[in-house]
Amino acid sequence: MSDGLAVSVLDFVGMRVGESAGSAIARSVELARRAEEWGYKRYWLGEFHSINGLACSATAVLIGHMAAATERIRVGAGGVMLPNHAPLVVAEQFGTLEAMYPGRIDLGVGRAPGGDSHAMRALGRDLGKGDAFSKLDVFSERLEELRSFLGAEKPGQQVRAIPGQGSNVPITVLGSSCFSAEIAANLGLPYAFAAHFAPEFRVAAAAAYRKQFKASAALRKPYLIMAVPVIAAETDGAARRLFTTAQQRFLRLIRNEPVGLLPAVDSMQPLWSAKEQAAVNTKLDAAIVGSDWTVKAGLKKLMRQTGADEVIVVTDTFEQADRLESYRRVAEIAAKLKIDAEGDESADGVKAQL
Repeated sequence: MSDGLAVSVLDFVGMRVGESAGSAIARSVELARRAEEWGYKRYWLGEFHSINGLACSATAVLIGHMAAATERIRVGAGGVMLPNHAPLVVAEQFGTLEAMYPGRIDLGVGRAPGGDSHAMRALGRDLGKGDAFSKLDVFSERLEELRSFLGAEKPGQQVRAIPGQGSNVPITVLGSSCFSAEIAANLGLPYAFAAHFAPEFRVAAAAAYRKQFKASAALRKPYLIMAVPVIAAETDGAARRLFTTAQQRFLRLIRNEPVGLLPAVDSMQPLWSAKEQAAVNTKLDAAIVGSDWTVKAGLKKLMRQTGADEVIVVTDTFEQADRLESYRRVAEIAAKLKIDAEGDESADGVKAQL
């Protein structure tokens, strides 16, 4: 897939309603193995806490499990919510993963809580100070601390990440706003934008990242990853029906209900109010849903809008077979999709930098 559009997988290990975490994790292992076969670049797992329906709270543990089940695909965090963890602990965890699976581990870091206020308190975050750890200056400090534990040991350094020190595990900054784009740009790091739930800022954040990017030892040129929901099927109608599972999840999320996967339905109209429909549609505005032709057109449009170097795909369906089939189709489409800077098909294609 090196001559086409680089695509990857973003997985939150969604559980069906009533399903065990073990069963959901087993389905993710199957997807990781197939993604490797189909040429996906990386397999990332998210971090969420105390959310009924997602089994991805122990992100580092899952990364090790997926890496053990595969052979070549890069595996990593999309991402570790840095305010929830001491940088030293993150460096030790990912240094250990890198030691076990050399050259295959990614570390995406974000500053979101990954849960509600109750979960944040349980994680030890200081809500009395306005959740100070998520503020930009504090996040930047913790990010720099993390980088120091993964980089070369400095003279006089008293605390070391062992394993971890000198491993140089690649770090990507995650975000859903122009603020996070600026952090990534100023540090000269890759940037992954969460258009799968904050699509309204995708164009502005992409532009801010590229405009303000400063070359670094880690990265000579900007590298932008765009996360979007994608469902590909035989026809547009079939894909839209499968998409109702994702729509139901976001509907339940805004209602503060469990977000376990529900079967697809013929119509969402009986399930939501006009206000709820507008809210869900806003969250899923970047979704690319349809036949192979429609998905190809959607990916080309996304590239024109953002100039992304890579697309990381979020696909939630109730049936595992539908999810696998969608990822298979996307892999085939991406392998043939070659886009130049203006977004037209070109023999030069899109070259991955990482």
